[in-house]
Amino acid sequence: MTSYLPGARDLAGWLAYIEVLHPASIEMSLERVELVRQRLCLDPQFPILIVAGTNGKGSTCAMLESIYQAAGYRVGCYTSPHFVRYNERVRIGGIEVEDEVLVKAFEAIEQARHETTLTYFEFGTLAAVWSMVEANVDMAILEVGLGGRLDAVNVFSPVCSIVTSVDLDHMDFLGNDRECIGREKAGVFRRGIPAICGDDQPPLSLQAYATDIGADLRLIGREFSFQPQGTDWRYRSSTHEYLLPLPALAGEFQLNNAACVINAVDALLGILPVTLEHIQQGLQRVALNGRFQLCRHQPQVILDVAHNPHAAWALASNLVQHPVVGRTLAVFSMLADKDIKGVVQATAPHVDAWYIAKVAHGRGAEASQLRDSVAQASSRQVSMHADVIAAYRQACNDAGENDRIIVFGSFFTVADIMRELAISGSTGVAAH
Repeated sequence: MTSYLPGARDLAGWLAYIEVLHPASIEMSLERVELVRQRLCLDPQFPILIVAGTNGKGSTCAMLESIYQAAGYRVGCYTSPHFVRYNERVRIGGIEVEDEVLVKAFEAIEQARHETTLTYFEFGTLAAVWSMVEANVDMAILEVGLGGRLDAVNVFSPVCSIVTSVDLDHMDFLGNDRECIGREKAGVFRRGIPAICGDDQPPLSLQAYATDIGADLRLIGREFSFQPQGTDWRYRSSTHEYLLPLPALAGEFQLNNAACVINAVDALLGILPVTLEHIQQGLQRVALNGRFQLCRHQPQVILDVAHNPHAAWALASNLVQHPVVGRTLAVFSMLADKDIKGVVQATAPHVDAWYIAKVAHGRGAEASQLRDSVAQASSRQVSMHADVIAAYRQACNDAGENDRIIVFGSFFTVADIMRELAISGSTGVAAH
């Protein structure tokens, strides 16, 4: 039996251990994690919402969390990946769990798993829900890590499932087209419970699966819709119509996510009552790092985790909607297994100079690969740097007070700059 008995039993030691426990970083299967869940007797009695989707998962989770907290619920929220500290992944009552809580969870899982190996994400998912049970939360929001059908989160039974969007990403695991990917994401749906989809062109595979299992399928543009109205927006469904403040997250595309959130909240009023005032407060108070996040002025510094074409087009839209007098300088790095050309194509028309580096990750794309992709799409200035921090510092040196710097391409790229600016991964508040 594999055993972990570190002297200090600290969180860093556990994280190092679970990272190498399983031979593969990703294994698309529920058998092992379900077996360990049963051994742990981990059967939460509180309502669970599962959120899947190519893009928009984090924003959707953040809005749900904010609304239910405004309503006075003790909310557990599990998201990934983290920026600076692993603890960001598990919040209870809006606060990151302490190291000691995660250590106790990891110890319980290690005792229960016996010879069963778990991936890093599977170990973390069980630890998150174990922590929520111990904390006696009123409800939980669980973000899918990859896909849906075979994601560790899916061993838990939701009262509502949301698929925010379906686009091309993680194709090695999920399939090469939207129909394949849509079917994988639809795996979080359940018979008889609300199954919400925020994609305005939902794959037929997703719709067919929902129908086959008897899920309560709710499609944006069919069962519910939204319409911007100046500084507000209107939500409509067959049962409710609300005039609401815009979410405190930049971008018109956030209304897609917000509409899914309101539909979920409406669907669950019988078990999780909230008022219109709670919804309004939650939308106005929501905060989320790395989503067109303005973290400095003169020059502006904006952080965005856009790492696939769908997200990059949304970033480009935000750049257009929030123009500056000066130039836009891009600090850019991506993972090699992503659609680099697609991301560059979406953003290149809005960038005046590129500062490129390889991100400090085993899957990071070489700076020369990034440079070549930019050169194919743009004739703008491109410079290569030793690392993301060096690229950012040079951009700061070159930027005038009317310019802006946009840092994007991956969570790892943004995380490097968050550390540089001493920004907390959970609050987005700069320490200086």
